Amino acid sequence: MAVRRSRSSLTATICGAAALCTLHSVSWSPAKDLAIVAVADAEDAVVDNGFLTKVFAAAAQGATAAIVAAILSAVCEPLVNRLLVKRMTVAQAWQEITFKLVSNFFLTTFPTNMLKFPVFEIINMALTFTSLTGSVRGIVNGFLFCSIMLPVTNYRFRKSMGWEIKPALLYQAYVPTVTRDIIYGWARGAVGGLLSTHMPTETLVEKAVVFGITIWAACIISSPCNEWRGYTLQPKDRKLSFGEYFKPINYMRSTGIGATIMGVALMVGMLVTPYAEAAFAVLKQNPVYSGVGVVLLVALFARSGK
Repeated sequence: MAVRRSRSSLTATICGAAALCTLHSVSWSPAKDLAIVAVADAEDAVVDNGFLTKVFAAAAQGATAAIVAAILSAVCEPLVNRLLVKRMTVAQAWQEITFKLVSNFFLTTFPTNMLKFPVFEIINMALTFTSLTGSVRGIVNGFLFCSIMLPVTNYRFRKSMGWEIKPALLYQAYVPTVTRDIIYGWARGAVGGLLSTHMPTETLVEKAVVFGITIWAACIISSPCNEWRGYTLQPKDRKLSFGEYFKPINYMRSTGIGATIMGVALMVGMLVTPYAEAAFAVLKQNPVYSGVGVVLLVALFARSGK
């Protein structure tokens, strides 16, 4: 019991420290060009000249997106992963989603997002200095991001499922995952370019809707590889047969609902980010109170998950 309490306290301390460092080391970008917009089109969100300046700004935007997405992911990912791997219905998956699970998983989504989002943005911004087209950049981005961050992705997946974390499994399902991410990156570039041509946007709401549609379409296009990844990640003692796992109804439910959740979640994230940035700006001006508040909030989540 003492070890458990010690681990919870340590996790809370680490998350609180990460949040505090983020608030006071990141130069927050203007609300007009927000973090999650940068994921879709990072080169339009940065106006400073110079490679290092743009890369740092992209990392800052990724950090903003990471905090917003961590909250959304804490609820969405456990649900989507149960649809994907356990082949549950929505009602069955929802019955397993508890506040304890969500609060515990938030302590995973927050620090892992603080790694994944800035890394994605740095790679994406670095590739804008090449002559590659948008869809080709997406392919390269998907390959590099997956190869670097797969251990973090698999660690997070296993935490969302409540499974044991084994270092030997952190690179599990590399081939289907990197294939999925390459196709997803290409699809985002291709679909995003097509929609920007036929659906020009001016307001934040319009951009968010187009961004959500882009994510949804990219998830659908890359879904066969995502299903392949889900099949590979099944535990051996509870593994479904190929024929049972790949039933059309299971595929349509997992892909359709999963893609919709991701599209809506990131669309909402884009809409929420301006308010999050405003809140972070206030917290940055009050370092002592913001630090104490963040640590207490994370400690409360850790305590609720005991």
